[in-house]
Amino acid sequence: MKITGRVKEKALELGFDLVGIAPATAIEDYHQQMFSQWLKNNYAGQMEYMRRNLDKRIDPARLLDGARSIIVVGLNYKLPKEVSSNKPFGRVARYARYEDYHGFFKRYLWRLAEFIISQAGGDVRFKVCVDSAPLAERAFAVRAGLGFIAKNHMLINPELGPEILLGELITDFELEQDKPVELSCAGCDRCIKACPTGALRPDGQFDARRCISYLTIEHSGQIEKDLADRMGNRLFGCDECVLACPYQHKAPLCGNDSFKYYPDRSDIALDTILNMDDEEFAAGFKDSPLLRTGLDVLKRNAQICLGNSRQG
Repeated sequence: MKITGRVKEKALELGFDLVGIAPATAIEDYHQQMFSQWLKNNYAGQMEYMRRNLDKRIDPARLLDGARSIIVVGLNYKLPKEVSSNKPFGRVARYARYEDYHGFFKRYLWRLAEFIISQAGGDVRFKVCVDSAPLAERAFAVRAGLGFIAKNHMLINPELGPEILLGELITDFELEQDKPVELSCAGCDRCIKACPTGALRPDGQFDARRCISYLTIEHSGQIEKDLADRMGNRLFGCDECVLACPYQHKAPLCGNDSFKYYPDRSDIALDTILNMDDEEFAAGFKDSPLLRTGLDVLKRNAQICLGNSRQG
């Protein structure tokens, strides 16, 4: 077996569900143009970090000098059926009911890097990227053959659906490249219809300023009433455009037992959040994506959820 095959086999052995190889060259012009237009339309809202390091975001060689290959890995996080609480509760995005995937991916991507070094027998350099690094990861996932970008702007794999977390290992070691998947979701607009706030625009653009995930996680300050009313009981994130996808319905459940799942983080009692202090928050969510928002933002969200439950 050639080294590329051994690398892919190792990635799957480490627990990833998908792995593909893309060339470490700048993303295609149409991806760059779409991203540039998205920024010009101010659809990024308060996410100023999206405007920084644009050269690195589109070109991996800016992140790692001499980069030749990007190994893109994916992990399916589809959940089992859950039982809801009968108390006033806040709904948490499905990926956030697991441990924080950033640390999980980084641990296993570095193990993959160590394996490549053992196989290459030379001085090989790497850059691990997991969401927080300025890299257009979905564009590279498409290039690596992991799936296609749908109308909800998520990566969809034909077998595993849209509930996929991504990570990348950029290296100056050359590996055999994969081919993109020739699929799309043309003819289906279920995700657009399912979006509670109209963040998925009919013209194909995504207005993050209206997205409940953005509002509950990224947006600071007050949320305008019309959008707050549409949040319902969503405390952290939103899954509506994903759950509406036909590919999601037939996808298998997450099969990685090492990726720790917390069923009690599905529906969180609102009074628990509202009565929590900083120390309790840090201890209770130390390994959770919820920690990123900070307690003040989470309490703001909880107040909105509570108000919406009383209106209902």
